[in-house]
Amino acid sequence: MSHDHQSGAVLSVGDRDAELSKNLSDGLDEVNFPATGTTAADQTGLSVKAVDGEGRLIGGLTGWTWGGLLGIDMLWIREDSRRDGWGGKLLLAAEEEARRRGCDRACVSSFTFQAPGFYQRHGYRETGRTLGIPGGAEDVHMFKEFGPEGEAR
Repeated sequence: MSHDHQSGAVLSVGDRDAELSKNLSDGLDEVNFPATGTTAADQTGLSVKAVDGEGRLIGGLTGWTWGGLLGIDMLWIREDSRRDGWGGKLLLAAEEEARRRGCDRACVSSFTFQAPGFYQRHGYRETGRTLGIPGGAEDVHMFKEFGPEGEAR
């Protein structure tokens, strides 16, 4: 912990802090909403889930929509179902829901040892990379614009 003796301010470092995260999010909203012409009503979570006949999770997708943009946070399929097309089904369902919500574009990032090729096959194009991911990997950032019928444009 560090003290600024002139102002009495204290600087501390720790693990996750839910209260701090909420305060930062609220503070950023005060800047972001006017700058983007959006409101809190334009931000919504999104999830897509697939379960098998026994109710076990096959896989899922989580993300968000905000002012016309679909953001994909996570997509995972259990190993014994990865060859059955579930990734594409989940992605398509998320894109369809995003379009229903008025979105016309999407973004995602995927480590090089994960599935950047999967997203590229679904019309996403690389926009940049973050280097230095553990194991010598990179994080591939991708973007897609939806055409009139949901295809990439």
